[in-house]
Amino acid sequence: MGEISIKINIADRVYPLKVNMEEEEIIRRAAKLINDRVKEYQENYAVKDKQDLLSMCVLHYATSALKAEKRVGVEDTEVAEKVYQLDSLLNQFFSK
Repeated sequence: MGEISIKINIADRVYPLKVNMEEEEIIRRAAKLINDRVKEYQENYAVKDKQDLLSMCVLHYATSALKAEKRVGVEDTEVAEKVYQLDSLLNQFFSK
């Protein structure tokens, strides 16, 4: 699929982008999440500067990404342990 030109509005600024067609929906959803988070912070905190609001959003999403990365690492380890246990059981069963 080819690239298309789109305009994304984040924190009242428009950003023209060229994206792959299959990524357009994800990018638009990401921009909506960011704008919703900015609005939430604007309503709940006495912060009016867009730069500060965007920095708070970046911190939120970076923290979420790191937590998800850590969970995946733990789950990978747990899956590997289960596979090893299953392999051991199968080896014991078939070696009889």
